[in-house]
Amino acid sequence: MTYAPEIRERLERDAKEIMGRYPKARSALLPLLHLVQSEDGYVSDDGQEFCAEMLGLSKAEVTGVATFYTMYKRKPAGEYHVGVCINALCAVMGGDQIWDELTEHVGVGHEETTADGKVSLERLECNAACDFAPVMMVNWEFFDNQTPESAKQLVDDLRAGKEVAPTRGPSKLCTFKQASRVLSGLPDDLAGEGPSAAGASLEGLKVAKAKGWKAPEA
Repeated sequence: MTYAPEIRERLERDAKEIMGRYPKARSALLPLLHLVQSEDGYVSDDGQEFCAEMLGLSKAEVTGVATFYTMYKRKPAGEYHVGVCINALCAVMGGDQIWDELTEHVGVGHEETTADGKVSLERLECNAACDFAPVMMVNWEFFDNQTPESAKQLVDDLRAGKEVAPTRGPSKLCTFKQASRVLSGLPDDLAGEGPSAAGASLEGLKVAKAKGWKAPEA
């Protein structure tokens, strides 16, 4: 099975725009994998063949990269891909309990998708937001200071089609496919919305300003 002509034409147009940003075409492999994932909801066999053809690579080379990074999915992700951090700080702050209760509540496990295609779950090793532990991400947007109850309510709202806003960042939540398109390098113009840092992340800066501390001169 290959892409329909109209889809192929659109993908080629976007791929060429992305490839034009790199001195060597093969350097565009990672964003092109996100591009095909934005079409299929995962890196499909067709998507791998498309990337190989566009970049002059073997399919084996493409597959080796696509299977190395966890952000490239081997089977369709949900419309909303929910990641629960279970690394050290999030775990001791309740991340493990959130994971256990959420998987039981939703009925799917790691890298599995609900039958309605709305939600998939992933155990994440780190969301790089320890000051807001325990943290979850939905399509790579932050949901801070979670509890088992808030996590289950969040997923229920997503499956019910309710509007859900991240704790920080844009005012609305995009789909997994839309997020993959942004990661390919084709922006949705939402990157500047909302604060990227807030709360606990800024406490050290407040202390430094109050005490007149400055970084050493170069």
